[in-house]
This record gives sequence, structure tokens and C-alpha cells, in this order.
Amino acid sequence: MSVWLPGAPCTPKGCVEPAAPTVAVPLAVLRLTAVGALLLAGIALLPLGRRIPAGAVRRWCRWIVGAAGVRVRIAGSAVPGGGLLLVANHISWLDVPLLAAVRPARMLAKAEIRRWPVAGALAARGGVLFIDRDRLRSLPDTVAALATTLRGGAAVAVFPEGSTWCGRAQGRFRRAVFQAALDAGVPVQPVRIRYRGVRGTPATAPAFVGDDTLLASLWRVASARGVVAEVEVRDALPPGRHTDRRALSLAAQREAVPVRADGHHQ
Repeated sequence: MSVWLPGAPCTPKGCVEPAAPTVAVPLAVLRLTAVGALLLAGIALLPLGRRIPAGAVRRWCRWIVGAAGVRVRIAGSAVPGGGLLLVANHISWLDVPLLAAVRPARMLAKAEIRRWPVAGALAARGGVLFIDRDRLRSLPDTVAALATTLRGGAAVAVFPEGSTWCGRAQGRFRRAVFQAALDAGVPVQPVRIRYRGVRGTPATAPAFVGDDTLLASLWRVASARGVVAEVEVRDALPPGRHTDRRALSLAAQREAVPVRADGHHQ
């Protein structure tokens, strides 16, 4: 197993419940078409890079999630400007545009994506930072690159669990990326993501776990009715409050991990 990719026990068969109720097939197809059109529009505008206003990027990300049939609710604390490590729990591919809707940021992604045809080049051009999860010796260079980016005033978005989970369970936050925030002297912004169904109960249909395929996940989300993505921006952890990466990662995890109705962390 890769040292960078903890294995989540969640699987589509064991953890993901089919969405109920569902929408008609033509509507699901229309949703996927709309998602595709928005993605193509984003790709066309990619050469403009940082000249695109942050507000426009946030709206575009919300539109992508909404086009898939998922309502978006973002609430919580204000997000500071300047260098910022943005961290969240990880459930779905929807988490990426949801986190960017909070604040546009450079994503940290696995190095394998850099080698994907077309998508890899687009990701690199879009400012994605890559991490080689199979080479432990690359850790210091990765942390140094992240710290340099943060010192430059950019936001970096990371899912420290290292894998997607179904939402009913979650992994622990890996500590390495928090060292970059400490070295750069920037705040850490925890974000809590949850998905709800028609009656406000937890929805697992958006979960993208195990051997699930992207196509199957896309169709499951587009076919679902009444799914709501709840994004709660927690208070930022200012630099200096936690002096080591273990304490900082634990504090961020306590803020980002969803809490059950009985008040206990899931």
C-alpha cells in the first residue's frame, strides 16, 4: 500500500445506498450535460488563469455542483485572505468544487494525475500541486514546495485523510501538510462537508469510494433527488496557536469531522 494513500474500508456495495427517490432518466442526462458544458467553459477560460475574479470562480464551482442536481449551503466563519491552508473531510468528487466555492485555491493532488492524457496537462496548467505518494523521500521537498506557495499568499486546498470515505466513517488527518502551514506561518482553515437527503438524513449517494467508477458515481449523483451539500466553514486556526504538526492536525480534524446528532464525533 502507498505510504501516501491510507486505505479506507468504505466500498460502494457496503456503504453507498442507492439514492431514493430518483429523478427521471432524461433529467439525469440533462444534469450531466450541464455539468459537462460548465467544465468545458472552465477549460476554455483556463488560459486567463488568475485574471478571473475569485468571485466568478466561486460561483462557477457552485454552478457545477448545482448542475449535478445537488443544492449547496455554505455557512460559517469568514475565510481570511493571504496564504491559507484549506483542509476538509473527503467524501466525494463534489468536494473539490465545494471547497473551491469557499475560496479558490491550488489543489494538492496525487502525481498520477499529472500523467493522465489531457486531464494531467489541464490540471498542471490550472495550478494543481502534485504529491508523489509512493516516494517517502519526496516528503521534505513536497512540504517545502507547499510552504513556498503559502508564503507567496496563495491558498492551498488539501484533503488530509488521503482517501475518500462514505461520510458515516472517516480517516485521520495525515500530518505532513500541516508542517507546511507551520513553516509558512499561515492559518489553517478547517471545512466540514456533509451530504443530506430529502428528509435531512445523511445521504451516501454522493460518496465516491473503493472501486467505484467515476461514471457510476456521476450517474448516481445526477439521478438522485433532493441531495443537499452542507459546507460549514469553521473558525480558522491562527498561526502560533499550535506549535507542532501533530497538535495542529488533531485540532483541524476535530473541526472538520462531522458531528452526530448526539453530539459525538462520527
